[in-house]
Amino acid sequence: MSEFNEFDQQGSVPERNTGSIISHAFEMYKGVILYAIVAMIIYLLADFLLQSIIGFNSWSGFRDFRNLDGDYSKYYGSLWNKPGVSLYYSFSSLLRILFAPLFVGLIYITNKYNTKVPVEFSDLFIGYRQNLGNILLYSLITNIILGISFALCFLPVLFVYPLFLIGYPILLFENASGIDALSKTFAIAKENYGVFLGTALLGLLITISGALLCCFGIIFTAPFITVAMYSTYCAYLGKPKQIIHP
Repeated sequence: MSEFNEFDQQGSVPERNTGSIISHAFEMYKGVILYAIVAMIIYLLADFLLQSIIGFNSWSGFRDFRNLDGDYSKYYGSLWNKPGVSLYYSFSSLLRILFAPLFVGLIYITNKYNTKVPVEFSDLFIGYRQNLGNILLYSLITNIILGISFALCFLPVLFVYPLFLIGYPILLFENASGIDALSKTFAIAKENYGVFLGTALLGLLITISGALLCCFGIIFTAPFITVAMYSTYCAYLGKPKQIIHP
């Protein structure tokens, strides 16, 4: 089992505003970007294997993504008309749930970087060793809620997503249950919704910017939102105490 160090350690904490949180996330991301890239490559390899098995290629039209004159509905329209798309997205949802602990590991590494504690490669997989059941449960519930929001014409998901912004850090650093993490992130986000919304929107814009600039650039930018979750947690709940493994 893991436990928490009872002694405060050095590390930066952003102020409770969107600009400070995103700035803090940038500083953290620069320090952990190699681990972020590794996590993203692992996830994309699993996604590529899934697509190979199903016979569906979601990336085939990505090379034209930047040439749509801002009308990205053309890309998504052609994507949803491809054979096998429903089967792929059903299984890809399961893939996102199963790989949620991997990105929880990135949050753990970010905290170690912030507290100037040496990072080990195995730290990336802490989510599979600690509180795994609750991480998977939380991921399942949030993916269902966000999936329903997305199905309601995409826009609602942008307003729902901020409510879950700090759930994963709560699961990791507080060893909370999936339901308790949902309740706590919802309560804090509801009281500070403007900051959470701004942080989530800017974080997501940075996250998808790699796809807009170059499709392979998504590998470098996609994990940014995970680090923004950590920075938001620090702003509202303080810098977490370091987890110690016996």
